[in-house]
Amino acid sequence: MATIKDIAEKTGLSPTTVSRVINNHPYVDQSKRIKVQKAMQELSYVPNSSAQRLRGQKTNTVAVIISRIINPFFSHLVDAMGEAATDRGYQLLLCDSRLDAQRELEHLELLKKKQVDGVILASLQNTWKEIEPYTKFGPVITCNEYDKEAEMPMISCDQQYGGYLAVRHLIEQGHTRIAYAGGVNRIQLTYDRLQGYRQAMAEASLPVEDAFIFTGIYGLSDGIQVFDEIRGMEEPPTAIFAGGDEVAAGVIKQAKLHQWRVPEDIAVVGFDNQPLAELVEPGITTIEQPTKVMGIRAMQLMMDMIDHAGPVTYQKETLPLHLVKRGST
Repeated sequence: MATIKDIAEKTGLSPTTVSRVINNHPYVDQSKRIKVQKAMQELSYVPNSSAQRLRGQKTNTVAVIISRIINPFFSHLVDAMGEAATDRGYQLLLCDSRLDAQRELEHLELLKKKQVDGVILASLQNTWKEIEPYTKFGPVITCNEYDKEAEMPMISCDQQYGGYLAVRHLIEQGHTRIAYAGGVNRIQLTYDRLQGYRQAMAEASLPVEDAFIFTGIYGLSDGIQVFDEIRGMEEPPTAIFAGGDEVAAGVIKQAKLHQWRVPEDIAVVGFDNQPLAELVEPGITTIEQPTKVMGIRAMQLMMDMIDHAGPVTYQKETLPLHLVKRGST
């Protein structure tokens, strides 16, 4: 672990000057302050009070980073994690990145400052390159989302297979003009779902029309917007695979408002199998993820890693998912 002496040697400044910068002393030249701060970052320096805590004190707290706190999927996932944490005397700190990569890194700073013992990334806005430096301060794992290049524990489902299942079902129902609505493609999870869509279409020798691909789509209002765009097409799709039950519900709501019949005029498949999927009329055909099992397993793995305080080893666990058929198809 870096010391004040290390920073002094790197910057060519005296330990006294370095100490003044670290303690926010007002009488330090700005150029020297910038030089010290840069060296602190490069050396991953942690202030002494935090370093003392790093050597022994546990917080019994795990940070869980999600992307959208209003997404019911995360509510159920975090609830399962909370139950598992409470059973072993841990507490959970919920952090919302709001799909912002910088906010995600700011939350990871909690681990560096030893305000939490570990971090579970239930959403992932940064690449392994940006996340890897934080792993030296404690365990970091992903749950739900993932990065195939990352060398850290992952608890997830085969999202490409999920997308494939959804679209294959629509094809089996006789649909040939099928739209896709999901998140941004820079995220591995949503990219894989789209690849599953393309796989099923290619297997059936069906063309993928660019106009039928909607990205950056997450919630109810997005689903409404997608349907409005579909409604304005000269030859609209007859089915849509939505990368979330919220999106699917928005499509169905807006379709019914404009007297489109579901599934006769447009069939809809969602993802996650949230309680919402059963409340909508007609019920949403969807891909079920084992959300509770995923949350419990991720939290148990994290607490085991913290309690054993051994080296963090690479582990990937893939949980099963399956199609749940309802009235929307």
